Amino acid sequence: MKLLHVVGARPNFVKLAPVYAAADVEGHSQVIVHTGQHYDRNMSAIFFEQFGLPDPVYNLAVGSAAQAAQTAEVLLRIEPILLAERPDWVVVYGDVNSTVAAALAAVKLGLRVAHVEAGLRSFDRTMPEEINRVITDRISDLLLTPSADADEHLLREGVASEQIVRVGNVMVDTLLKGLPQAKALPRQGPDGQYGLITLHRPSNVDEPEGLKRVWRELVELSQLLPLVFPVHPRTRAQLDKLGVLDQTPVSLLLREPLGYIEFLRLQADATLIVTDSGGIQEESTVLGVPCLTLRPNTERPITVSVGSNTLIGDDPAGLLAPIEQVLAGTYKQSSVPELWDGHTAERIVSALNSYSH
Repeated sequence: MKLLHVVGARPNFVKLAPVYAAADVEGHSQVIVHTGQHYDRNMSAIFFEQFGLPDPVYNLAVGSAAQAAQTAEVLLRIEPILLAERPDWVVVYGDVNSTVAAALAAVKLGLRVAHVEAGLRSFDRTMPEEINRVITDRISDLLLTPSADADEHLLREGVASEQIVRVGNVMVDTLLKGLPQAKALPRQGPDGQYGLITLHRPSNVDEPEGLKRVWRELVELSQLLPLVFPVHPRTRAQLDKLGVLDQTPVSLLLREPLGYIEFLRLQADATLIVTDSGGIQEESTVLGVPCLTLRPNTERPITVSVGSNTLIGDDPAGLLAPIEQVLAGTYKQSSVPELWDGHTAERIVSALNSYSH
């Protein structure tokens, strides 16, 4: 088989790495197209280095832009590549703008599309990612799902059952492979207990008053527990506009984005995590670290019902009670969902093989 993988943002690289390795073992021809949606070294190149991935054959260099412009640029720039390469499968990952644009360009050219991490739903159409998920699933040929709820969503939307293959969570493959390496690193956070913060979604960081509320709450909470905050470039730019960065207390430690292995060590040692990231909801569940998600909904409800995640809602004041539970040792028990076992990539490649005939 010839596989063409399309990736554009940090979470995509985490998902690509084990799939590329599993397909390589079987001798399949592979082409990586990097759309350049994330282009900062700490958000992009370092992941290819740490995962042992080859350099992308193509880099579309679309960069940052409004969602319509970014999606349109991927559509324009990827079509000639798809025509030249004519792969057996175009493999797209997750829910970023690059995902939906590549899928749309491919199906219009009559190429088969496989969507890794299909079927997830937050049912919140104000989230750009939700629109990307729904459209990508509707036009893809093979839907590779992480959990039973994702299967149910697709069936309810009228997707034929033979198009759906539950494979598990491919991010877990990368996590379990990288964990020994991460644990061999020096400690990345402060000594003792600390909370880890990651925030990047528009609903939390793009509206100044909302971001001010979040910032004030983090400053207060850092008096209870030291907080480590690797700051996404867009989040840092918004905080800079607010003029709050020069008032940061020593108990709230701001960091540049980290490489995957370094960040994994930071996660594994954390007492708790506050995030709005879907991937970190999953990773914290596997690591057994309490996760407080600053969103009213999640496309990964299994991390709440089975895992270590709790939805806080939009109001950052809601963080206080669960943080107190964690510190008191009364936070809920959690476990790891079925098929989150480190062998998802092998099942993905097996499904691609089976559906190629």
